[in-house]
Amino acid sequence: MSWKKLCRALLHPHISVMMALVPLSGAFLVWAMVCRGTESAVAITSYVVAAYTLTVWCFRVPVLIRYYKTFKSQNRYARLWLDNRRLRVNVSLCTSLVWNLSYALLQLGLGITNRSFWFCSLAAYYFSLAVMRFFLVRYTFRHKAGENMVLELKKYRACGIVLLVMNLALSLMIFFMVYWNRTFQHHEIVTIAMAAYTFTSFTKAIINVVKYSRLGSPVYSASKAVSFVSACVSMLTLESTMLTTFEDGTMTLAGRQILLGVSGGAVSAVVIAMAVYMIVWGTKRLKQEKING
Repeated sequence: MSWKKLCRALLHPHISVMMALVPLSGAFLVWAMVCRGTESAVAITSYVVAAYTLTVWCFRVPVLIRYYKTFKSQNRYARLWLDNRRLRVNVSLCTSLVWNLSYALLQLGLGITNRSFWFCSLAAYYFSLAVMRFFLVRYTFRHKAGENMVLELKKYRACGIVLLVMNLALSLMIFFMVYWNRTFQHHEIVTIAMAAYTFTSFTKAIINVVKYSRLGSPVYSASKAVSFVSACVSMLTLESTMLTTFEDGTMTLAGRQILLGVSGGAVSAVVIAMAVYMIVWGTKRLKQEKING
């Protein structure tokens, strides 16, 4: 076999090999870092395997893009999903509702069992998100976007009011983080995975807020505003987790409290500003609808 064919075989392996490399290299990397240390020979080998896996998948990106375009245009279920915005919003809201409700019940159970205001404040926050998403998904299942603008504006304004109430639970969470130093601590690998997920969710939330604001549906805009607020709070929780997990003694407790206090105040201010805007804008549009009607 020539060098050219060998390089081609290494950079363009069979798709079954590529699929197997993803879980194997991921498991090998985690095992090496957790059990052997980040500077061991086994860990360095896992880095090389992970880099190779990423490289071969990057070489397949053009092929994957062409396959995606073909699949999107020819598969009727894919066309139904991509062309039906209402379906995508409903699935997103239902998924978020189930997650919020389940997590809120878990935190409430922990709060009752441990008699902890910290867990109860988390439960109140996630219950507030669940309430908003329940009313939004109830509307989107019954009505199309823009079908009843007055009712949509009322839902939009109501979400702003709930956000203001929810800010009380958020303020309690920030107080516990800063004053009582209540934070989460996970393994470094788990924290890095949380960071990747949180930053992806935050970026997606910002894009969706801008994207859905152009559709002219207050209910759709409200659903994405709720997701953005949730992403902001997740960023604050991530910051607290990273400060605790990667603590090396260089930052004092007072410095950590100041950093969390400033970040928490900024998140709370964003939530209040968004809630006030939704209330004021929704009220203004409702008056215009009544005049025009």
